[in-house]
Amino acid sequence: MYMVSKVVSATPYGFHGQLIEIEGDISRGLPGLQIVGLGNKAIDESRDRVRSAIKNSLLDFPKGKITINLAPAELPKDGTQFDLPIALAILCLGKQLPQTALEGALFAGELALNGSLRPIRSAITIAETAKRHGISTIYLPASNSEQALLIPDITVIPINNLTELFLHLKQEKPIRPAVKTRQQYHQKKRGIIIDDIRGQEQAKRAVAIAVAGRHNILLSGPPGSGKTMLARALNSLLPPLSDAEIIEVTKLHNLDGNQVSHDIVTDRPFRTPHHTASRISMVGGGAKATPGEISLAHHGTLFLDELLEYPRTTLESLRQPLEDKQIIISRAQGKYYYPANFMLVATMNPCPCGYLGDPEKSCRCSSTQILNYQKRLSGPLLDRIDLTINVSRVAHEDLLSRNSSSDSQQKQFENMIKVARTLQTNRYSNSNKYNADIDSSSVDKIAALTAEAKQFLLAAAKKLDLSARGYFKVIKVARTIADLESSLEITIPHVAESLQYRQIIPT
Repeated sequence: MYMVSKVVSATPYGFHGQLIEIEGDISRGLPGLQIVGLGNKAIDESRDRVRSAIKNSLLDFPKGKITINLAPAELPKDGTQFDLPIALAILCLGKQLPQTALEGALFAGELALNGSLRPIRSAITIAETAKRHGISTIYLPASNSEQALLIPDITVIPINNLTELFLHLKQEKPIRPAVKTRQQYHQKKRGIIIDDIRGQEQAKRAVAIAVAGRHNILLSGPPGSGKTMLARALNSLLPPLSDAEIIEVTKLHNLDGNQVSHDIVTDRPFRTPHHTASRISMVGGGAKATPGEISLAHHGTLFLDELLEYPRTTLESLRQPLEDKQIIISRAQGKYYYPANFMLVATMNPCPCGYLGDPEKSCRCSSTQILNYQKRLSGPLLDRIDLTINVSRVAHEDLLSRNSSSDSQQKQFENMIKVARTLQTNRYSNSNKYNADIDSSSVDKIAALTAEAKQFLLAAAKKLDLSARGYFKVIKVARTIADLESSLEITIPHVAESLQYRQIIPT
């Protein structure tokens, strides 16, 4: 007795996926099931799940020595999605299914002991992997079908249990492919908006500029000045995710590994890690090399409240991702790539007590304490922040007063940002690029200054001793300010306002 069966599946590997070929062999010997191919504990335990699922589905478990190989054998494998293809390989070895019924398709799913299918992690990554390798039909748990259908030109066969799939493959009771429906996604509760904030007109303006051009922003000011509210209101101004962005964000959040999710992420991420978060939790890594907060904030916002309270090593680890928009995690078994195109929004106090430069309350900190506190934020990291603004406390009279105007400031900002975003979409050939993404070599061509504005900037750059990175960031922010006004040229007022947002933290 000798036979080999083959079933195709897939596993996440970094941001992308890897095809896995499940090979089954049965031979004479003591009855048993052995799984090889560098699988983890969950895969090793699938032996018992598969055996029970086959028996409880009233199918025959073949007698003999069965060996299952997950190829390529040198690639580490994780997850429970191999239960289903292992079961099919075994049924094929027992001649209950023909090998031809398993060809040209990809199978993935976790089996319950009664033979039903449970949702798996990273169904969207598996579907994308199948498409990339020319496989047009995939079999997944029914609860994962909506997510997999985000990938175009893929036929998804939803499965509820092993018996149902067996009858389908035997062509006795075909299963209809899943159809993409206009699902009503759960709407988030109303958060803080610009209209909820009293005063702080300059800071609101800076927030609108940051959103329009996707610029990193740092808000500095005393306690109670509204820094955190401004940062959270910023999230309400962000445009909705595009279809391509929804796929990327959903993939990343399914790779997180904290829970199995078959949901589709439709809201822009707004990640708020605590200041005690480790460097690994921030940039990614660990035993399974999972994405960190910077990747989970991809196409969204990473909000660091009280920036200087974070460990210095954690802050410095943000320098490279802020430039490259990605993170590469190197491990002995390979390199894992994750995108990290996020907007950094941070708040900080100017000193330990928080009242440095406050007109109403005097600072109690010594010059040494202030210096040591501010040194926690390195110059290279500060240089990577596009807008820095000092937020002062709002007068008590302004806190009690309401804007008598019927016009919503939130709506005004949304309309301005929409105009600026449209200009950027046309400028960058309908891509998802923003002004903040312009590389230095393209600045002169894309963000051309008038002759007067160029002379003004050169004089200011010498006076302020701007670095090369700071010089180009001034131009990028000026380009966004011009877009908010629908101006094709960058003039002196645009540059002057941009320079205001390169403020030095008070000392």
